[in-house]
Amino acid sequence: MKAQTLARVALGSFMVTAGVLHLTTQREEFRAQVPDWFPVDEDLTVLGSGVVEVALGGAFVALPRHRRTIGALLAAFFVAIFPGNIAQYVEGTDAFGLDTDRARLVRLFFQPVLVLWALWAGGLLGRRRPARTEQQQREEVETGE
Repeated sequence: MKAQTLARVALGSFMVTAGVLHLTTQREEFRAQVPDWFPVDEDLTVLGSGVVEVALGGAFVALPRHRRTIGALLAAFFVAIFPGNIAQYVEGTDAFGLDTDRARLVRLFFQPVLVLWALWAGGLLGRRRPARTEQQQREEVETGE
């Protein structure tokens, strides 16, 4: 399995897991991360983001032909939720073991990593490959590689 395919499956699986946790056992922890200024109910925000995470993660794994679109959507999702991460740092909100300003600050630097991961695993970043034959392109689409 190619590294990019492995990265896509790993990120997709991670997102499905995170989404399920939003909807079940870690729901309260995720609610604590919704900023006070956000105009939507905390629980509705957590449920909605959980559903989006399950959908995007599952699609990233199951629909390799659409990996570029899904990778871009995942990257946009990570950008969209970044203000919540900043708010957690600024407001000093404890959640998921992030109980110091330092831990919350360090976490902020991982969000760009997730954006890049989604873009790379989706095939939107990296070196350009040499021209491929139509047959090779069809095989890549079919296998998701």
